[in-house]
Amino acid sequence: MTLVAELRGLGLDVVDDPDVLAGHVVDWTGRFTGTTPALVRAHSTDDVARLLAWCQPRGVPVVPQGGNTGLVGGGVPRHGEVLLSLRGLDRLDAVDRLAGQVTAGAGVTLARLQEHARAAGLAYGVDLTARASATIGGTVATNAGGTRVLRYGPTRAQVVGVEAVLADGSVITHLGGLLKDNTGYDLAGLLVGSEGTLGVVTAARLRLVPRHDHRVGALLALDTVADAVEVAARCREELAGLDAVEAVVGPTLAFTCATLGLPPPFPSTPGVALLVEAAARVDPTDELAEVVAGLGDVVRDALVATDAPALARLWAYREGVAEAVARTGVPHKLDVTLPASRLAGFAERVGDVVAAAVPEATTHVFGHLGDGNLHVNVLGAEPDDDTVDDAVLRLVVELGGSISAEHGIGTAKQPWLALQRSPADLAAMRALKRALDPAGILNPHALLGPLHGDGSLS
Repeated sequence: MTLVAELRGLGLDVVDDPDVLAGHVVDWTGRFTGTTPALVRAHSTDDVARLLAWCQPRGVPVVPQGGNTGLVGGGVPRHGEVLLSLRGLDRLDAVDRLAGQVTAGAGVTLARLQEHARAAGLAYGVDLTARASATIGGTVATNAGGTRVLRYGPTRAQVVGVEAVLADGSVITHLGGLLKDNTGYDLAGLLVGSEGTLGVVTAARLRLVPRHDHRVGALLALDTVADAVEVAARCREELAGLDAVEAVVGPTLAFTCATLGLPPPFPSTPGVALLVEAAARVDPTDELAEVVAGLGDVVRDALVATDAPALARLWAYREGVAEAVARTGVPHKLDVTLPASRLAGFAERVGDVVAAAVPEATTHVFGHLGDGNLHVNVLGAEPDDDTVDDAVLRLVVELGGSISAEHGIGTAKQPWLALQRSPADLAAMRALKRALDPAGILNPHALLGPLHGDGSLS
């Protein structure tokens, strides 16, 4: 009996139509592709449990996939694994207003959760450009960050419990939402950011935050990234309702405008454009204006938005970068974080480092400057040529940063994990992997790499 027939015999929704599979075996960037003998579409936690209970004793590897918006190849079956789609786990409970929490299935999109919380008078503290496609399960598995980390923290800070299926098909459920519960290991905290290598998250209990209906923003033209870092620090100190601080370096801003047909925001291209947004229950316009006025000559020009359409136009210059890059070619997307004191130095050097590695490549830098997270997008390098990745990530480590800020390690950054983590760190991670997934079937080529026959990890 074929694998597909065996899985269908378990009562699972199994797809092997090549036309359907084609949309699941390539990542959002187009850089990472794979193959799979079967796509299993889970519609319940029990579906996931039955699949894993069957796969583990047979050594059949499984790659979980949510909205497939990842950027490091972690959700793509690159070595012929069975692909487990969690999009059908779309449970979304009523908001628990007394606790300020909600339980959401792994397949619920971020945009749907945001709207659900908003309808209840609250908000969810995580926001991403890919909100319409990114799923709760995927954001939990990668500890996704986004534009609101400065105020609310990454996904890990929102998770107060999870339901997950372990490699042997057993289910752990901890969705009560208790903020104080010291009964042993924090399994939810362990699973957040584990990239589907320790268990498959099927639902999460999430904290909600106050809804702020008044939002204002300013797009500031500055000369240097060093100026932008200083302005970000001033905003953190002086702007109580600070919600986001996003940066786009000048050449990338010009590239985005030209590619997408956006009108340039300023008469001349600045060294860097800094988007500052404030949100509160009462109008924070005067507060933002006072802070911007206090910055003096460091601000060369400014655009201020005091209503939703104007604010959306400002955000288009930041959120449009990824679209502009995608229209132009297959990018190397390097999501990194640096200490605040090293951000400017990194931004000054990274273009030269890329040019030295691949002279024909072009570098675009933008990202969440307020929390130290920059996105380095490189066009013109061959998709399977890691020369650029190596050069940029080594520069990051040299400057005391992290090779992954919010997208995880996946398969793309695996060769550089040892630069970031000590032998003791890696040994502890491998011990956890062996304990929870002794057969090595869960996303085996992501993060740490596959188990060998002797139970060791590469």
